[in-house]
Amino acid sequence: MTDAENLLWLHLRAHRLDDQKFRRQQPIGPYVVDFVHFGVRVVVEADGGQHNENAKDQTRGVWLERQGFKVLRFWNDEILQNTDAVLAAIWAAVADGQPLSPNPSPARGEGS
Repeated sequence: MTDAENLLWLHLRAHRLDDQKFRRQQPIGPYVVDFVHFGVRVVVEADGGQHNENAKDQTRGVWLERQGFKVLRFWNDEILQNTDAVLAAIWAAVADGQPLSPNPSPARGEGS
């Protein structure tokens, strides 16, 4: 993991006590996402410069959104230099997320 991903993971896993459970490096369909909260279907991607206007990333984002995930993308520099704002955006997305119906299926990428 990059320095930005490590920093973000440090914060995301610290909130497990608030019942906000993120997982890292999780496969969803044909992709592996950086971080995901299955309960409210939020994906967080930490991107370096190699992702600038990348068609594969756009295709991936569209596919994830069609599966019902909200995809948040942050540049590595943004995570490292403005961590509080990044975390605020993530928590806002989690708060806006809709919990899945009871008994979600982890095999289909549902649940936490």
